[in-house]
Amino acid sequence: MVATARGGPLAFEERPVPAPGGNEILVRVEACGVCRTDLHVIDGELAYPRYPIIPGHEVVGRVEQVGSAVERFKLGERVGAPWLAHTCGHCFYCDSGRENLCDHGTFTGYDRDGGYASHMLVDADFALKLPEGHAVELAPLLCAGLIGWRSLKIAGEAKRVGLYGFGAAAHIVAQLCVFRRQEVYAFTRAGDARGQAFARSLGAVWAGGSDELPLEPLDSAILFAPVGALVPAALRTVRKGGRVVCAGIHMSDIPSFPYASLWGEREILSVANLTRADGAEFFAVAKAAGVKTQTRRYALRDANDALSDLRAGRFEGAAVLVP
Repeated sequence: MVATARGGPLAFEERPVPAPGGNEILVRVEACGVCRTDLHVIDGELAYPRYPIIPGHEVVGRVEQVGSAVERFKLGERVGAPWLAHTCGHCFYCDSGRENLCDHGTFTGYDRDGGYASHMLVDADFALKLPEGHAVELAPLLCAGLIGWRSLKIAGEAKRVGLYGFGAAAHIVAQLCVFRRQEVYAFTRAGDARGQAFARSLGAVWAGGSDELPLEPLDSAILFAPVGALVPAALRTVRKGGRVVCAGIHMSDIPSFPYASLWGEREILSVANLTRADGAEFFAVAKAAGVKTQTRRYALRDANDALSDLRAGRFEGAAVLVP
């Protein structure tokens, strides 16, 4: 399923199965999660869009062929292809352990064809070894889980954690918080009783609209909803010294707000991409926490329906495409 132009629906195409280069692996896609970042790519909201592009960066599959230089993987092995597809390995950021900020990085489903397909090529150095299990249930962990984990780390030491936008990422992060004995406060669209009930079912101690204030000040708040107006709203919920973490790759403009909302050593931070180390950490924690994903399955040809349902918030958890 191919994005051929900004804002247009994805088009179904048949292409020859690609052959891997020296350090590439050919992956037969078993499942690919549908992420809000895919909407940003398709809508042309990110800088330097490349069209045509095959979206998808929450990919679970099997190694079907290996390039001549590949030693890490063998045929039939279960692998994952996340957002980070390649880095230069020698810039300031790569040398300082922050490959997620590499100026020369490339990204799956954005400037390198992704997993809305039956097969894809993956740089072997950036593929993740995945546990066995149901491919559909694993797929959302490749971005919603990984970015959620990185956001939770950046949120710092926190007893009370607010989650704005209770979708794919938040429903995973909530389970991690409960495992780590952190209290979850879920913020949804105003009047979203179904979403709030879903949050409580996953252990949230409080759930309400994003225009509401919890009874206790929060230590940190993570914004998964790409709505800039939520930044000053979240600042009002955190204590002095608290953090507001913006977890999305794109967000609408942040409106002006009084300095008093920030004063008291409150911080606003952003999360950018992920590192391979995040993957190793997250999958170990997710296993220990017994994280379970709630998914809605779609056929690959129904990718436009999945994206439409995601945009409209018609399901809890995550959408997953299956070739």
